[in-house]
Amino acid sequence: MTEQFEVVGIRQIPSEKQEKKNRWHEGKPVLSGGLLMLIVAGCLFCNLIMTKDPSYLDFQHYNIAPDREFLFGTDMMGRDIFSMVWYGGRISLFIGIVSTVISTMIAVVFGAVSGSAPAWADTLLMRLTEILLSIPGLLMVIFVQAILGKASVLSISFVIGITSWMSIAKIIRTEVRQIRNSEYVIASKCMGGSFFYILWRHLTPNFVSSIMFMVVMNVRSAIVAESTLSFMGIGLPVEIISWGSMMSLAENALLTNSWWLILIPGTFLIVTLLCITNLGNYLRKNVNRRERNI
Repeated sequence: MTEQFEVVGIRQIPSEKQEKKNRWHEGKPVLSGGLLMLIVAGCLFCNLIMTKDPSYLDFQHYNIAPDREFLFGTDMMGRDIFSMVWYGGRISLFIGIVSTVISTMIAVVFGAVSGSAPAWADTLLMRLTEILLSIPGLLMVIFVQAILGKASVLSISFVIGITSWMSIAKIIRTEVRQIRNSEYVIASKCMGGSFFYILWRHLTPNFVSSIMFMVVMNVRSAIVAESTLSFMGIGLPVEIISWGSMMSLAENALLTNSWWLILIPGTFLIVTLLCITNLGNYLRKNVNRRERNI
């Protein structure tokens, strides 16, 4: 009688390379990144998917609910919501990106100057930054926009950009103060390197990862600011199509029970903001994890 034995307790342990290959997506905002890429691609190439002219006023088909001809319905001036969503998204994303570029450039220069300056100048610049941070951002945007006059895409981008740099500047100032006495920075100064040369070649590579998640979140904040201003009636005019200007029709939509005027642009706006938020949180966690490992 033969006895069969089974060896237990031994199993093949997958290699580290195989585990990484099998779990490459774990912890990563794959869904958010995919949705955001689809929305951005649709907005950039909206001319290929638009079914109507987004600015055409078709008074024979105004305030129509979604159907086969008008996939997302029409607004109170007969404009096709489907075409407006993709075309308007391009404007909203443009404002978000341009204003973020402006605010990041100001923050990098201001934060680096403050971090490199003597103690008294650094204190003075940081007190100024804290005073600006204490003012509500939306109130500051409204004030500056009132000075500039009639709102346009470029003016809104500029106003949001010059009023949203303070938080990034404080982080850059902290990072610069930690590395300004490093040997390579001192050597570059001794060799005659200018401030902007040292900032670009030596300082920026050391703090760019620390501010990346805040830069991404600034895009989200800029889109929210533009939408809020347009919703309040002090942002982009109705003839300039953006997600914010489309949401400005919400009051009339509620009175006429035109739910698609609010739900569809609002859904695109919320999904985009959630995707950007998830990407920003992922970048923040990566930075925190790297700092703990160091």
